[in-house]
Amino acid sequence: MIKIYGIKNCNTMKKAFDWLDNKGIKYEFHDYKKIGISDEKLDQWLQSLDIWKLINAKGSTWRLLTDSEKAGVYNIPSAKALMKEKTSVIKRPLVELPNNEYLLGFDEGEWKVKLEK
Repeated sequence: MIKIYGIKNCNTMKKAFDWLDNKGIKYEFHDYKKIGISDEKLDQWLQSLDIWKLINAKGSTWRLLTDSEKAGVYNIPSAKALMKEKTSVIKRPLVELPNNEYLLGFDEGEWKVKLEK
């Protein structure tokens, strides 16, 4: 089973949920807006994923940061601190696959390749 991370009331998440449901793909959902995200999970992601792929720099949470806050994100510890404080800045959906691979964002073509078997 895959695990999908994100925020329930996000349009991209809704597309992802609809796609998974329509394909009959079972998943576990982790709403990091309600549950938060652990240091261990962020460390795991940051070992495998580039900071600037993991941070949604096109999203409203990032755009609402001050220039000083944005400039303060320059390495793994600073990115982790931001994602811990403002979970909405994490690109979504983030899907953990059983083979320790990840899908970031909803790209139907990529999802078909990785999830339809």
